[in-house]
Amino acid sequence: MAVNAYEQGLDRNPANHQPLTPLLFLERTAQVYPDFPAIVHGAIRRDYRSFRDRAVQLAHALTTCGIGRGDTVATLLPNIPEMLECHFGVPMAGAVLNTINTRLDAATIGYILDHGHAVAVVVDREFMPVLRAALAECAVHPLVIEVHDALAPEAVLGETLGGVDYEQFIAGGRADFAWAMPRDEWDAITLSYTSGTTGNPKGVVYHHRGAYLLATGNVLAADMARHPTYLWTLPMFHCNGWCFPWTVTALAGLHVCLRAVRGPEMWRLMSDHAVTHLCGAPIVMATLLATHDSDRRDLPHRVQFVVAGAPPPEAVLAAMQDAGFAVCHVYGLTEVYGPAVVNAWHDAWNAKPGPERAALMARQGVRYLALEGLDVIDPETMRPVPPDGATMGEVMMRGNVVMKGYLKDPAATQSAFAGGWFHTGDLAVKDPDGYLQLKDRSKDIIISGGENISSIEVENALYKHPAVAVVAVVAKPDGHWGETPCAFVELKPGMSATPEEVIGFARQHLAAFKVPSHVHFADIPKTSTGKIQKHVLRDRVRGG
Repeated sequence: MAVNAYEQGLDRNPANHQPLTPLLFLERTAQVYPDFPAIVHGAIRRDYRSFRDRAVQLAHALTTCGIGRGDTVATLLPNIPEMLECHFGVPMAGAVLNTINTRLDAATIGYILDHGHAVAVVVDREFMPVLRAALAECAVHPLVIEVHDALAPEAVLGETLGGVDYEQFIAGGRADFAWAMPRDEWDAITLSYTSGTTGNPKGVVYHHRGAYLLATGNVLAADMARHPTYLWTLPMFHCNGWCFPWTVTALAGLHVCLRAVRGPEMWRLMSDHAVTHLCGAPIVMATLLATHDSDRRDLPHRVQFVVAGAPPPEAVLAAMQDAGFAVCHVYGLTEVYGPAVVNAWHDAWNAKPGPERAALMARQGVRYLALEGLDVIDPETMRPVPPDGATMGEVMMRGNVVMKGYLKDPAATQSAFAGGWFHTGDLAVKDPDGYLQLKDRSKDIIISGGENISSIEVENALYKHPAVAVVAVVAKPDGHWGETPCAFVELKPGMSATPEEVIGFARQHLAAFKVPSHVHFADIPKTSTGKIQKHVLRDRVRGG
């Protein structure tokens, strides 16, 4: 056998091979653009030198507490500077960052803290009451690090859990701390929980390599140039803000923080800071458009809005364009670091009539450059469906921006990766040009305001009502939220209830955004074997 000259004496070594990690983005930007504005939040103005130093101080402070490789540090934070610092400082300590959805109920937060074995939790005072309730039922007793943001609601200004103050905590760390690179780019960098469709939420593990690649993939998908100004309308607890904390930092951009999505404030910040990009669910778009003219501001240039979720209707797209926005439609899941599919637009499509443009925009699109494989596949045969725009199959992905797997759940991980593909559970068709379009969600997930809601979780809660015999929950189209849960209920013989009573009962058992917006009492359609025909109910609420 001939010797391969390209393998002789050409081994990996520290000079030619380093683990990919987005942590180095901050180091480079702070070195090249130390005085450039990095973060704006109320009266706070920080440059990249300060941003970098505070993140490293956080890393050192965590290390001095014995927190390091393999440990989990959780957060309950809105989109404030401390959340950005955690995206760098926590993994710089070798730990894994777990950004918890602040909209979850105490029981779910408690489960996540226990399941992820959080050794510390960084919490904003607005969320201290729910954390207090969660910790009361937790087996773990993490170090509590309290953030006292000046822009927090006045009603929570006095909240405390008796933990250590964040500013005092990082003051104990050194900015010259020699933080350790990951030993391997496969090392875990973050942990995110997704509700799935049944049982407890699953912990999705990201690695440094995937975070690096998706962050750079965002640059191309969102058409970002150097020094963008990014408005934080997308929660950073969602898939680490789709990796944009690292993307914007890599480009030496300005992070414009926003505690809560409010129309007038978004318009003000976009105008005052010349925002170039923002991301979010369709509800963010609806909030912008619903803002009264008196609260709107003139935009200095066209703003790129990256939207995920239900495709915007033609009228909304036209209204966004008139308001000064360019819309980029993306699709993804928690398991692929956020968006991994983009509706890559062709300039020639701009000349098409409005309805045709809207139909083209409604498609989810093609793979990110950072995703190596995307197809619509028959899950039984594992063969791609024909590109005829009609044959449905399951959306499957493979590549370096697919999760490591589900934490402590090898069975679910193996199932998700069956046949060498990540199975999304979403059903789609593939058009002749290769663009895919979702047609249904095989697991009946409801996406409301960008939040995934399990229909089964809502049903299980309603089944606890003493008068409920049978219940089925489906997605009801909603002009504001995109979708909301709609419950169909059969009552037990001789029992009675009102829709208001059932909704009130649901509020006692579910996070607010999971509570059904409508309850209908009716005979629920079933097959001859007793299976509920949810497609009939979906057609009913959609007027089909």
